[in-house]
Amino acid sequence: MNRKKSVFILSDSVGETAELVIKAGLSQFSNDYEILRIPYVEDIKTIDETLNLAKEENGIIGFTLVDPSFRDYLQKKATSLHIEAIDIMGPMLQAMERAFGKKPRMEPGLVHKLDEDYFKKVEAIEFAVKYDDGRDPRGIGRADIILIGVSRTSKTPLSQFLAHKRYKVANIPIVPEVEPPEELFLVDPKKCIGLKIEPEKLNDIRKERLKALGLGDQASYANIERIQEELDYFHKVMERIGCRVIDVSNKAVEETANQILRLINE
Repeated sequence: MNRKKSVFILSDSVGETAELVIKAGLSQFSNDYEILRIPYVEDIKTIDETLNLAKEENGIIGFTLVDPSFRDYLQKKATSLHIEAIDIMGPMLQAMERAFGKKPRMEPGLVHKLDEDYFKKVEAIEFAVKYDDGRDPRGIGRADIILIGVSRTSKTPLSQFLAHKRYKVANIPIVPEVEPPEELFLVDPKKCIGLKIEPEKLNDIRKERLKALGLGDQASYANIERIQEELDYFHKVMERIGCRVIDVSNKAVEETANQILRLINE
């Protein structure tokens, strides 16, 4: 009975890349193999131990090591022991070094750092959607930033912009007839940012919004007295919370977002 072929994966990170490449190659030959992954290689001793195992098992080695001294050592030792050792990362790094005209960073695990960063951004974007416009007050306690303002103060665009910066943002609308969620008064006020706006500016914005919806501009939504009432109530809520307030009257979303981040990171 034939024994399974032993395949050893050596990596200075988790070894997923090497294993995927090796499996793709093995699929062209046999399904009768056994893979042993040795991650986070940091010393020559681990390389020697793996080489000895591979020699005993008549196995092969696939490796992704960014440190050129480790790569050279493994290749030379494998050759002297008549072990097949497949350098998955080395030739690619050398080709890219020639193409880009500069040295690689030589930092293990960078691909996983990039993946982690990407997933953090996706998570933040999903959070902003889920907790947009006060849909679920539970988001207040989970958020990195809580934006508070009356309608049409750019709460949603700001939430999405900040989400792309990996911040989890909840936004809460302020309406005189509706008591703000209790969670808003229990959370750390340093996380809360009030968005104030000049009444006349808000009036213009709301009129344009009504026109875009095919509605007349006579609704109370775009009535200056109603707007003043909303803003007065907004300021009372801000005082109760004790949070900082930013004037968004004549600011682009990016400018406001940068100001928010400066306040949050102080």
